[in-house]
Amino acid sequence: MSKREDAQVFVAQNRKARYDYFIEDKFEAGIMLTGSEVKSLRVGKASIAEAFAEEQKGDFYLLNAHISEYGPASRFGHAPKRPRRLLLHRRQIDKLTGAVAEKGMTIVPLSMYFNARGICKVEIGLARGKKNHDKRATEANRDWDREKQRLLRKE
Repeated sequence: MSKREDAQVFVAQNRKARYDYFIEDKFEAGIMLTGSEVKSLRVGKASIAEAFAEEQKGDFYLLNAHISEYGPASRFGHAPKRPRRLLLHRRQIDKLTGAVAEKGMTIVPLSMYFNARGICKVEIGLARGKKNHDKRATEANRDWDREKQRLLRKE
């Protein structure tokens, strides 16, 4: 296997999502993009920190994701924060729709990357919001694990 076949090239990651939410389940979704958006992503000009997914007319759309305009394609450019359709299987759409409707969960993008074939994918997570005390407990556990590793390394 060559490097190209097993490598994923990450464009954007939403590190804050794991801090703000409990991620119950993960899905890999394709995303419908224009040519100038793909070129901008290949340069690494994207942010999904404030993005979320929402169901509209039986499909899921990635909203509030910012993909900067690609300079050389300015004449045929794109709107940086336009809604982008997520490509999911019907069974996945049904599962996500049910979880959002019944359990009040949220769908957040975790990362955006190019897979081994060079196709842009979005990893989305079915998430439940954390309360402030949950965030403090998570941070305390992370600090304790870090301290434990430091102590074991010294001995």
